[in-house]
Amino acid sequence: GQLVESGGGSVQPGGSLRLSCAASVYIYSTYCMGWFRQAPKKEREGVTVIGSDGSTSYADSVKGRFTISQDKAKHTLYLQMNSLKPEDTAMYYCAATVLCSIATRQGVDYWGKGTLVTISS
Repeated sequence: GQLVESGGGSVQPGGSLRLSCAASVYIYSTYCMGWFRQAPKKEREGVTVIGSDGSTSYADSVKGRFTISQDKAKHTLYLQMNSLKPEDTAMYYCAATVLCSIATRQGVDYWGKGTLVTISS
């Protein structure tokens, strides 16, 4: 696949996880990269994006707890998730978007298959 996520798992509330997304050279050099998530029975929502200039945007629900970063040399995107809450439980998707916005799924040209994050005591 063009986007391959890893790092999901199950942790207790308050724990941490780090997600990774390996992208093709073409995608990483062309698109704004980000993370979306979809909880059971809910719409897929934007979590965070990072622009080519390193600018970032976060959903209010994760501000101060999640950090997006990248290693351009490795064409890899990361999501460090700290202070995890049960409501963070979702399938997390890496995305390549032309709009560089967490407000809409429109503009996402490529999706990863997702990695499951479960927060439970």
